[in-house]
Amino acid sequence: MRVLFIINDPPYGTERVYNALRLAHALVRKDPAAQITVFLMADAVVAGKARQKTPEGYYSIERMLKRVIGGKGSVLLCGTCMDARGMSDAELLEGAQRSTMDALANATAEADKVLVF
Repeated sequence: MRVLFIINDPPYGTERVYNALRLAHALVRKDPAAQITVFLMADAVVAGKARQKTPEGYYSIERMLKRVIGGKGSVLLCGTCMDARGMSDAELLEGAQRSTMDALANATAEADKVLVF
């Protein structure tokens, strides 16, 4: 099963990113062969920054994304959204990749399920 998660919210302040990644992890536990792609857009691209200092009382989104990558999943970030927020490729956590709307369109067409958070 190929599942695409499209995430738009900032990593902290709401629980949408957290809940999306919890579901991604649960799907991999249920079906280890599942192919998970996480596409970060808008303010969610900040979730892909390396060396986050998690606010007290919050979960570590960086650690959760690393679990997706470690489980053979993909973490893609909208390049236009990164540019709008002054993010460079050098700031990305290891294994995450700058991406494009064309790549998102392809991932959407290939996915069995698309979930938007």
